[in-house]
Amino acid sequence: MLIAWTTVPTKEIADTLAAAAVQSRLAACVQVEGPVTSHYLWAGVQDKAEEYRLTFKVLPEQITALETWVQARHPYEVPEWVVVKVEHVAEKYLSWARANS
Repeated sequence: MLIAWTTVPTKEIADTLAAAAVQSRLAACVQVEGPVTSHYLWAGVQDKAEEYRLTFKVLPEQITALETWVQARHPYEVPEWVVVKVEHVAEKYLSWARANS
């Protein structure tokens, strides 16, 4: 299993992307957290923004399709997209994810 993250500017966008990713079976589960505060440099200027984090639980065979799908729908010019491999997943959860993805 992989975990992928992105952030968006509003809860409405986060909820829309989360629901659609699950509906499209691109992710077994998507959690929406926030607001979180992000501090960053943009165009050489330090800035901060309130954002909502989406955490996608995804099978390896779906990650390319999910990334393409998220990038096409994301409101940011340069969206965050971070993916990590899960070291251990409980067998029951992994079985559920396989059945629902």
